[in-house]
Amino acid sequence: MTVTAQIDSSRAVATLINVFTVSPERQDELVTLLARATEETMKRQPGFICANFHVSQDGERVVNYAQWESEEHYRAMLANPEARVHMDHAATIATDVQPRLFRVRSAHGR
Repeated sequence: MTVTAQIDSSRAVATLINVFTVSPERQDELVTLLARATEETMKRQPGFICANFHVSQDGERVVNYAQWESEEHYRAMLANPEARVHMDHAATIATDVQPRLFRVRSAHGR
């Protein structure tokens, strides 16, 4: 499966960058959970655009880069009990979770 993410600074979307700290032996478990949660729940939430998961080579971090149509859509997802179950489970695997919302200020390509 090939998915191409396009970052567009002219479109006002809510960009979530969530950095999970995890023990290396649990990195794959966390990514599997996050990917399953996205396929089963997040993709069906109003305003969902995309989610991408990046793993550090040392095994200690997982970064979730996701986009929502608006901050309101993102906040509504946070309040959804079905979505909360997945997020709460991820928090039991990770030793630290650092979610932050961002706006794309600038994007550069080749």
